[in-house]
Amino acid sequence: MTYRPRWGRIPRTGPPIRPRSTRIRLALCALAGVLLLAGGAAAYTWHRLNGNISSVELGSLLTPEASATSDLNILVVGSDSRAGKNAMRAGGGDDVGRSDTTLLLHVYGGRKKAALVSIPRDTIVDRPACTTASGQKLPGHEGVMFNSVYETGGAPCTVAAVESLSGGMRINHYVEVDFNGFAELMDALGGADITLAKPIDDKESGVHLQAGKHHLNGQQSLDLVRTRHGVGNGSDLGRIQLQHQFLTALIGKTAGQNLLTDPARLFAVADAATKSLTTDSSLAHVDSLASLVYSMRGLGAGDVQMVTLPAQLEQADQDRLVPDIARGKTLWAALKADRPVPEDALTGTASQPNGIGQVVTPG
Repeated sequence: MTYRPRWGRIPRTGPPIRPRSTRIRLALCALAGVLLLAGGAAAYTWHRLNGNISSVELGSLLTPEASATSDLNILVVGSDSRAGKNAMRAGGGDDVGRSDTTLLLHVYGGRKKAALVSIPRDTIVDRPACTTASGQKLPGHEGVMFNSVYETGGAPCTVAAVESLSGGMRINHYVEVDFNGFAELMDALGGADITLAKPIDDKESGVHLQAGKHHLNGQQSLDLVRTRHGVGNGSDLGRIQLQHQFLTALIGKTAGQNLLTDPARLFAVADAATKSLTTDSSLAHVDSLASLVYSMRGLGAGDVQMVTLPAQLEQADQDRLVPDIARGKTLWAALKADRPVPEDALTGTASQPNGIGQVVTPG
């Protein structure tokens, strides 16, 4: 016979049962602790990403966006400065500080299509009078190489030069990326898978790739987009075509990744991206950058038209380019009117097949 105490219950041998109200209070405290920890991590992440971004004050040189879906012009500059970690990435220790790559991204109204215009660094231009970020006033100068404008006057003079070259195209935002930042961003994205139709052998940049498929890490991707002597006739036009093909492959890869499902990787990409950037002051906040990127979330590789400023090799110096005035006017007029770039503005530039041969495609 089983012994039963007189109050009719079997004695418990495990831990005591807590009242229901106590269990609820404990659960709420645990939940509050989790939220507190998550909130602290979010605050740390937000603070860190904000702290990563450098900025430059451009003031009235830039035109504020009309709306979240209006057409948009973003000037993107790749600096070849060898300062800091860039010396390791690019070789050499002197702080040259020229614009190695300059792109004007025109996003059409509605933010579903875009045109990316490359301005060759070897193009001969007239630099307008401008004022540097430190307040130094520089007089105008005729017949200078485009990449020297950044070296002389930094971001403000580069913005002024692009507006002058384009016949008054107003720029809404400025973004600058350095060598080290680009390489680290590519590593965070997992590198690039490409296929070359022809080999590239460039002793100057150290790029030696056979035809076929390759997986490139950040440093190798940087070397590829900077190479020129192993592409075509060694001019900047061949290098730009290679860059356009690489960027098309990269846009396609990035658009196909759902980073939101992998928070750790999303943070790694965001951390690398923000550390690589110098922006105008209106973009130097994570929320501003996130809002801008979100407004262009629908852009895929097939939605971005790759264009090069119409230019030809200078007869007296094959390492220099001179703008094609007539085709340039057609290009800028189309973008100012928020229209697609017509074919007659592309003929004779690196945007059209010209026998260079090294075709980069997704691997």
